[in-house]
Amino acid sequence: MSAIMMKAIRLHEYGGPGVLRHEDVPVPVPGTGEVLVRVRAVGVNPPDWYLRDGLTVMPAAMRPAITLPVVPGTDVSGVVERVGDGVDGFTVGDEVFGMLRFPGFDGSAYAEYVVAPASDLARRPAGLDPVRAAGAPMAGLTAWQFLIDLGHDEPSPFQEARHRPVPLDASSRVLVNGAAGGVGHFGVQLAKWRGAHVTAVASGGHASFLRDLGADEVVDYTEVRPEEVARDLDVVLDTVGGPRSSRFLRTLKRGGSLFPVFFGAFDAEEVARLGVTVSTTQVRSNGPQLAELGRLLDDGTVRVAIDSTFPLARAAEAHERAARGHIRGKIVLTCE
Repeated sequence: MSAIMMKAIRLHEYGGPGVLRHEDVPVPVPGTGEVLVRVRAVGVNPPDWYLRDGLTVMPAAMRPAITLPVVPGTDVSGVVERVGDGVDGFTVGDEVFGMLRFPGFDGSAYAEYVVAPASDLARRPAGLDPVRAAGAPMAGLTAWQFLIDLGHDEPSPFQEARHRPVPLDASSRVLVNGAAGGVGHFGVQLAKWRGAHVTAVASGGHASFLRDLGADEVVDYTEVRPEEVARDLDVVLDTVGGPRSSRFLRTLKRGGSLFPVFFGAFDAEEVARLGVTVSTTQVRSNGPQLAELGRLLDDGTVRVAIDSTFPLARAAEAHERAARGHIRGKIVLTCE
């Protein structure tokens, strides 16, 4: 009997957006602890283009072995079509969303159907449409695990110590760098949910958007260097991270914490002298945490901003949009 086929985006080689091929592949079959999801929408995330590029952004020693061809993507929303053995929490017809098998590059979400570990999924709230649901998992869970609750004891590939979020309240002062992007706009809202005073760093065109999300101050980095004007901060969530993240060390008060989302190099002596902490972590799939975030999304406490949407077949155009930068919220692929 011939296999049932579906459309998916696959990589047969590494390179620019043009290597993303829209082609026929067999519909996968769920195993124990898994469900088959008919995909309604797919969130586009940085690891997707890291994979497309051959993971050159990662140190060679940290690059996992990838077998081509591969279907990229981790973030989905959709409908449960089939339930594998050992799954108790979901039934056929349930609307779900989730980040699949991350950290890792075998989520295979750029497809009309995907097999998902049930533990990676949460029910999609009625107040959250499928497109916004697909935009929430990786960005929302990253902000959640950095700022609210790590939610696991797995070792980090970036540091020996376990990452510990800082309790936030009305006395807390938080700066979010890259505040208009996927992780950043969630970080602004979650810090405000906890009562913190939030300074958002982004280009000036995003100022009204960020104030609408709750930012108390907006620093336009095209006009002023945020490290020269921000002081006495409790937490900096640097969603850009990388080598320049160390510039935020002096914005912290003693006892403050710098959380770079993308790993960078820091002078241990300077960190010790300033009396601050630098801590990072690797976001991990977590269905129960996503359900918690879903409740905030359902009641409007937190919103998912959508930069743009593209049909699955035009995934290359979505990656081209991402490469142009200055993204406001999330880019999403649609399958309906």
